Amino acid sequence: MNITVVGTGYVGLVTGTCLAETGNNVVCVDIDAKKVAMMQQGIVPIYEPHLDVLFQRNIKADRLKFTTSLEEGLSFGDIIFLALPTPEDEDGSADLSYVLGVAEEIGQIMTSYKVIVDKSTVPVGTAEKVTATIAKNAKVDFDVVSNPEFLREGFAVEDFLKPERIVVGSSSDKATELMQKLYNPFVRSGNPIIIMDEKSAELTKYAANSFLATKITFMNEIANFCEKVGADVDKVRIGMGTDSRIGKRFLFPGIGYGGSCFPKDVKALQKSGKDNGYDFEILDAVIGVNNVQKTRLIPKVTAYFNNDLKGKTIAIWGLAFKPETDDIREAPALYIIDELLSKGAKVVAFDPEAMPNVEQKYGNKISFASSMYDALTNADALVISTEWSIFRTPNFNTVKEKLNNAVVFDGRNLYDVNDMQNEGIQYISIGRKEIK
Repeated sequence: MNITVVGTGYVGLVTGTCLAETGNNVVCVDIDAKKVAMMQQGIVPIYEPHLDVLFQRNIKADRLKFTTSLEEGLSFGDIIFLALPTPEDEDGSADLSYVLGVAEEIGQIMTSYKVIVDKSTVPVGTAEKVTATIAKNAKVDFDVVSNPEFLREGFAVEDFLKPERIVVGSSSDKATELMQKLYNPFVRSGNPIIIMDEKSAELTKYAANSFLATKITFMNEIANFCEKVGADVDKVRIGMGTDSRIGKRFLFPGIGYGGSCFPKDVKALQKSGKDNGYDFEILDAVIGVNNVQKTRLIPKVTAYFNNDLKGKTIAIWGLAFKPETDDIREAPALYIIDELLSKGAKVVAFDPEAMPNVEQKYGNKISFASSMYDALTNADALVISTEWSIFRTPNFNTVKEKLNNAVVFDGRNLYDVNDMQNEGIQYISIGRKEIK
């Protein structure tokens, strides 16, 4: 099939590349001419594990192409994916200006039947708005489908190629048949393609992300309470997770969720509720708790230094909002850095992938190390904010030698409390006893 993907962010580029990988011919459209030129040369503009191999293979096979021309893309594809940004607006709602702007152009230049697919995360009722926007100028038939993505950054290629489920919101038999034909190669193992109405599909994505954010936040509250009463959150987590009704995933406590999806989607669903006369009280709580949780380590750090961080150098391991990505949107590390700087501390940071993005934000306000151990040289403490694999089994003798104080503040609970005690390191984590 001939496919066009409009927008080449995480979702658009993974979608286009993976659809090409199954033999489709794909054209990706983006208004950023510099970015398009990079991709035409085989350069992947984002970090996503395994994407580069598929990307280059399909460019070489002439199945994956790039252009800045929406008209070229629209004339090429039978199915047009809109993988455009829907950033958080000032009032917390999803900004649909990019989606509706492209829809306006599509209506003006479309010359034959197309299936227009909302791949972006959009609030309930967006398919109707896209349909109305296109219809104002369209002279040919078209259908609008809602097809939300469920891609985890760091695992996006795997999630697309082997999806747990595919959700298609469509009221058109013709569009539904085309979408099923497109996706059948991805569900040969029997995972479902779930067909529903457009509004239900739109809400499914928000509901799923908001539930997972709620689960994370609940566990963080339990961890905070464990510290108050002397319980061990790891034992509580294991005891809860073995209940099949609850499951063990998303029960790891830490310093809150971040990224491009959870914060934005929870706020968008909250705002959508208010717009429709419904108050999501549970989401109000989730947002409030998560905002505080991001800087949960700061009082622990300041207490260790007798409430005076002026002139102290704090090393930070991990800047991305999660491992296996360079995405720093709503990353807890950024909130920690801001708090440390406001208290007069110096920050030296290391992350395997995200340092260039953080440098764009902070410039020379913080320092960046060439390795995880270099970040510790003459630092007064170590803060861990992202659970990259390389941080899981460090040489603790090197850690102690390089730090001025053998103290680690761990926002991701990477290490065993008793092991840290045996190593002679003061270890302060989330929801567990403090080792001195």
